[in-house]
Amino acid sequence: MRMTPLSTLSLLTAAIGLSFASTAQAARPPAPDLSNSEFQQCLDNLKNSSKFRGVDSYTFNNYRPSAPDPSVIQSLNYQPEFQKDVWDYLSALVDKERVEDGIRAKRQWSDTLRQIESRYGVKAEHVLGVWGVESNFGQTLGKKPLFESLATLSCFDRRQSYFQGEFANALKIVQNGDIAPSDMTGSWAGAFGQTQFMPSTFLELAVDFDGDGRRDLVNNVPDALASTANFLDNRGYRTGEPWGYEVKLPDGYWAASNRKDKKSMSHWRNQGLTLANGSPLPYDLNRAGLLLPAGKNGPAFLVGKNFDTFYSYNASENYALAIAHLSDLITREDSSKTDFITAWPTDDPGISRQQAKDIQQALLNAGYDIGGVDGIIGDNTRTAIQQYQTSRGIFPADGRAGQKFHRLIMGNTTSHRVQESNHYGQPANSRPLTPAPADRMGQLIQQQTTITPSTPSYASPNQPSSNIRYRRVVGNDGVTRLIRVDEGS
Repeated sequence: MRMTPLSTLSLLTAAIGLSFASTAQAARPPAPDLSNSEFQQCLDNLKNSSKFRGVDSYTFNNYRPSAPDPSVIQSLNYQPEFQKDVWDYLSALVDKERVEDGIRAKRQWSDTLRQIESRYGVKAEHVLGVWGVESNFGQTLGKKPLFESLATLSCFDRRQSYFQGEFANALKIVQNGDIAPSDMTGSWAGAFGQTQFMPSTFLELAVDFDGDGRRDLVNNVPDALASTANFLDNRGYRTGEPWGYEVKLPDGYWAASNRKDKKSMSHWRNQGLTLANGSPLPYDLNRAGLLLPAGKNGPAFLVGKNFDTFYSYNASENYALAIAHLSDLITREDSSKTDFITAWPTDDPGISRQQAKDIQQALLNAGYDIGGVDGIIGDNTRTAIQQYQTSRGIFPADGRAGQKFHRLIMGNTTSHRVQESNHYGQPANSRPLTPAPADRMGQLIQQQTTITPSTPSYASPNQPSSNIRYRRVVGNDGVTRLIRVDEGS
């Protein structure tokens, strides 16, 4: 999410998982009751303010929201206690699936990427790294209406002055004809497009790369990728330099993690540092600082100026490392191993998105109402994990989805194939959970091994059930229900 320097604030730390601490999550605060009359009065005042000079009356009135959106204030003030360790953060952003998507994107857009690299001097894979981390190569752009979000943030709570400027800039983008109003959707904080520019950054650095007269970072991939390269170039990117390397520290070596304290490569060689595989440090990096995201016992890195440009895209060293690592794997076109050479200092590493989906489906099967299966471990999933842990006597019940929990919940399954007469409609290769005593749905299953369908929506023994599935939900009223979920929906 590309933010201007003013906005690299704590308001986004919940989304990008900056802290290394890992505790149970706090409950999301309720959405506030916002006064629409106060909102409309605020918009009247903004219309005539200096920030909105250059926004014509037609544009302002036509896209003026009719009511505020309380959910964005809820997001602004949501600071979850549960925050990701660096290995959780990296495992979710740089997994086999994302690397393979990046390799396909590299081949699909090879001509465009070559032209971009020639014009801006930014390595193609570094642009792809940003694209992959920001929007999963255009697959996740955000759905919040920008005008409603930014107008609400302009009139309520904190940082109003900053968001007022972004609201005005968003209106100017539409007024200039770059992006259709219907495409002005994105994150709750106002970032949008394939590589998630804030409106102010768009006006400063977006480019019309294909020459069609519009700077469209939503639907036009060449424009979006070129704009990202232009951003990195403007932040000091050095053509031909790597972002840095994973390195190995000599035995007994102690140094603080400080990427800003850059030294010559001869300095680091004299200190006894080598590449992580033991090879001598290369000569293709001018100066570098030491980065120890998990301390001296975890992976170590020497990072240069280009790593700093990744960091300037969103002020998080973990974020910049995700871009760097993803870009390296795309360069090598190798998705077989996404870990660093040095292991993280934990006995419970992070999980991939596919493993997150496995966990979510298993929780649904066990009767936890977490919503859908999307591979994103959010509040509902963490709460369900805590409840599952508690029901099995695991303490502390931290709500974390790591490799240990994945093994636990997937190991609580049987390997036998589901018979055709299974009225839950599970696929034949699924492995239903062994119910725990504290699992109300499990107790029901123990008491009742079959369900007689009362309507044609249930699969009968004489009907094929391979395309019908049900998730078991225990409501607040304690009643267990089966909700049909067709495969592929």
